[in-house]
Amino acid sequence: MSAETNDRMKDKHVLIAVDESENAKRAMLYVADFLGGFPGFRATLLSVIPEPEADFFENEEARKAWTREQLDSANRMLENYRQVLIQSGFPPEKVRSRSCVGDAKSLSEIILEVQCEMSCCTVVVGRGHKTKSEEFILGSLSSQLVHQAKNCAVWVVE
Repeated sequence: MSAETNDRMKDKHVLIAVDESENAKRAMLYVADFLGGFPGFRATLLSVIPEPEADFFENEEARKAWTREQLDSANRMLENYRQVLIQSGFPPEKVRSRSCVGDAKSLSEIILEVQCEMSCCTVVVGRGHKTKSEEFILGSLSSQLVHQAKNCAVWVVE
């Protein structure tokens, strides 16, 4: 086993689910402030772009163009957030980013699939601010993660 593989196995892996919202930015900054500079941690920034219904687009080409534009925007945001984590003390090789377009699954299911696939010990999200009726109709991402997560901690940052 190489020294790098051994180090990665010892590191605690934190998955930070982000988007363009202030809530997500606060969650990322919390991780930067709380863990930045401490050895033994690595982080992955995750952005999931919810895919609109098929009839949202005129044709397949329009859907592909929209997807490219959304992924490019998400990747720029992720790189900016990555730089913040590095500036806070995370080694550059221990901060990764990943973007994807969601499918028919819920956002919480996608996040937890990535968490499981990457063996992350912690999932971090910003708490959204919805009215009670919006939360009843749409659900709460943070609530779904807290109730569905297995074998990991969930940090919900206000």
